[in-house]
Amino acid sequence: MMRRLIIAGGGTGGHIFPAIAIANAVKKINPDVQILFIGATGKMEMEKVPEAGYEIKGITIAGYNRSSLIKNIWLPSKIAISFVQVRRIMNSFKPDAVLGVGGYSTFPVLRYAQGRGIPTYIHESNSFAGKSNVLLGRKATKIFVAWEGMQKFFPGHKIMLTGNPIRSAIAHSTVTKKDGLDFFGLKEGLETVLVVGGSLGASSINEAVAHHLPQFEQKGLQLIWQTGKIDADKYQALAVGNEHIWVGTFIKQMEMAYAAATYIVSRAGAMAVAELCVVGKPAILVPYPFAAEDHQTANAMSLVANKAAVLLKDSEVEKYLMSELSLLISDPERSEEMSKNINALCLRDADEVVAREINSP
Repeated sequence: MMRRLIIAGGGTGGHIFPAIAIANAVKKINPDVQILFIGATGKMEMEKVPEAGYEIKGITIAGYNRSSLIKNIWLPSKIAISFVQVRRIMNSFKPDAVLGVGGYSTFPVLRYAQGRGIPTYIHESNSFAGKSNVLLGRKATKIFVAWEGMQKFFPGHKIMLTGNPIRSAIAHSTVTKKDGLDFFGLKEGLETVLVVGGSLGASSINEAVAHHLPQFEQKGLQLIWQTGKIDADKYQALAVGNEHIWVGTFIKQMEMAYAAATYIVSRAGAMAVAELCVVGKPAILVPYPFAAEDHQTANAMSLVANKAAVLLKDSEVEKYLMSELSLLISDPERSEEMSKNINALCLRDADEVVAREINSP
C-alpha cells in the first residue's frame, strides 16, 4: 500500500480543487498515507492547499507567455532551477507515487519522477490535452481523463475515463434553492443568474454584466456575481443599494450559489464544466480565448454538441449576453432540455475512482 504521495500542479481553482478532492479521497481510503503538494511559487495553490490542511512546497516555475514574448527570456533558467528544487524535494520525501493535475509545476515533477522510475499518474481534466501532459503521458503509469476520445492524445491502453473530481460539498449537496437564496440575501420567486468567471475572475464577462445591469433590473432578474479581485471595488460600487444583486470577489461555498441559480454564465474551464454537469442548470459558456491550445472552447463545444449549453465567444459577450439570457428565459422547454442534457454528461465520484487506482497500482 502506498505510503507517500506527491501531487503536483495548480495555478487555478480548476487544477487545485480537484487535486484536493483526490487527496481527501486517498486519505479516506488510506489514512496513514503522507501527502505532499508541489506548486508554483506565488500561485494560488500556495494559499488554497494549506487551507485544506495539506503541506505544499513551492518551486520556481512559469509557463510560456503567449502575450509577451520578452517575458519568456528567463523561462529556461526557471525550468532549470525548478528541476534542482524538485530533485531536492523528491530525495527528501521519497514518494511511492506522483500525480500530476495540470499547471506549471506538473511537468518538472513528473518528468523527474519518471526518470527515477517512480509510478506517475496524470489527470487530464480538459477535452483537449495540453502539450506537457501529452509528452508526459508516454511514460505515465495511468492517465485519468474526463472526456471520451482522448486516444488522440494518449496511449489508449493507459487511459481510464473517470470524469473530473468535484468538491464533495457540490457533488453531494443537499442545499435547497431557498437555502441558497437566503445565503446571498436574495428573494424567492425571481429568476436568479449566477455569473462566475473562474477562480481568478473574467474581465470581459464582468464588463458585460456591468454594462447590462439596468436590463437585469428591468427584467426583474437577481444576480449572484463573482468578480475576482481585479476592479472588484468598481463592480461592488455598481451594486450598492440594489437588493437584487450580490457581488463578491470569490464564493467559497459554491454549492449555495449553484442551488440559488436558475441560469449560469461561466467560463468553460474543466472544473466549471464538471460542476455544471452535476448541478444541471442551463448555462451560457464564455471560453477564455487565451487558454492553452484553446482548451476551454473545446470543453464548451463538447457540451454544445450535446445540446447541453450555449457558447458565446469572449469577444461577443458584451453585445449578446443579455439577448442569449433572454432567449433562455423565454423558452422554458429549451432550458429544461439543456438541464437534462448537461446533467446526463455527469460522471460522479471521480475523486474516489482515481484515489483507488493510485493507492492500489
